[in-house]
Amino acid sequence: MNTPESTTDGALDWMGMAHALSLPGSIDALVDVLGPRPLLNPDQVAWVGIDERFATEWERAEARRLGLKVITSDALAHDPGSSAVDSLAHLPEGPLAVHLDVDVLDFVDAPLAENTDGRNSGPTLDQVAVALRNAAQDGRFRSLSIGELNPTRSAGDPSAIPRFVASIVGIIGGMQR
Repeated sequence: MNTPESTTDGALDWMGMAHALSLPGSIDALVDVLGPRPLLNPDQVAWVGIDERFATEWERAEARRLGLKVITSDALAHDPGSSAVDSLAHLPEGPLAVHLDVDVLDFVDAPLAENTDGRNSGPTLDQVAVALRNAAQDGRFRSLSIGELNPTRSAGDPSAIPRFVASIVGIIGGMQR
């Protein structure tokens, strides 16, 4: 949820939400490409699985200012089912798009993220699958995007990619319509 003004990192992948919300410092050409501003209103966003230690101060401040629904990484790991239900209940009627950034996963459980710090915190793949399954069962569910998956990180755990794929297949394959 950063903008070019909020960080010097330059990684465009962590700027999508800021531009969808048309936050201060967003690049006009990116904000305007998809239609009227903002693409999303704050009540249409639930930030689930965030470890605030890894968010920038600007991101945390913007989330507070916008009143975003925030469910921490610890809460998601502790009770993934309730975390998903709580976040879904917050969202208005209309299509539901879910984005999974694999950086939220416990790297030791599922070494899949581009994040190389090898942290042993956050929800496991099985815990995230519970939350995603709840989202996929919601009648508003329309899409799932996956970001930050880096298969080279799983070289030491050859089961990580097959486990991840099996989880996603199980979630999508188990959808009730």
